Amino acid sequence: MFTGIITAVGHIRQVQALGESAAHGKRLSIETPPGYLDDVALGDSIALNGACMTATTIDTASNTFTIDISAESLDKTCGLDQPGLVNLEKALRTHDRLGGHIVSGHVDGVGRVTHFANVGESRELRVLTPASLAKYLAYKGSITINGVSLTVNRVSDVADGCEVSINLIPHTVENTALHTLQVGSPVNLEIDLIARYVERMLGK
Repeated sequence: MFTGIITAVGHIRQVQALGESAAHGKRLSIETPPGYLDDVALGDSIALNGACMTATTIDTASNTFTIDISAESLDKTCGLDQPGLVNLEKALRTHDRLGGHIVSGHVDGVGRVTHFANVGESRELRVLTPASLAKYLAYKGSITINGVSLTVNRVSDVADGCEVSINLIPHTVENTALHTLQVGSPVNLEIDLIARYVERMLGK
């Protein structure tokens, strides 16, 4: 489990195919800030842009770790198949503060940035989500975008999905990889876990 509070920005330095066919996954080598891996052990979970992955090798001397990502996970996520910046979060420990919201690290869909512009000292981010996720999104509710726990400021149902508007304070922009987004960028989305259970209970 995670909280959506990013603990570091990493860099995918190398992407290695694990086979020749589309059925094979990839091995990613991720560089982290110095000291980030000091309390990480083999097999620990680390979320990359909101997708929960398992550390398969750790090299504290070079501040790098590797993960193996399956073809299925690559098909259901974005931004994990090529070099670039990624948001990192270590798995939640029982004594940690729950600073964001409960995040499972399971991506529910891929959205697309429709607007990203300055508003005063902050930035407004709008994301078009798949129509299938619209019922889980609510004003002042929570959503995870590329692993970051965020509050929805506005929800607009449109013909091809649901557009959510989010205000990003300078701290969030400066301390995550969200600053690299542009209009048209794909993003990993995870809906609020509680909303998923509420739908299941009401559907009975």
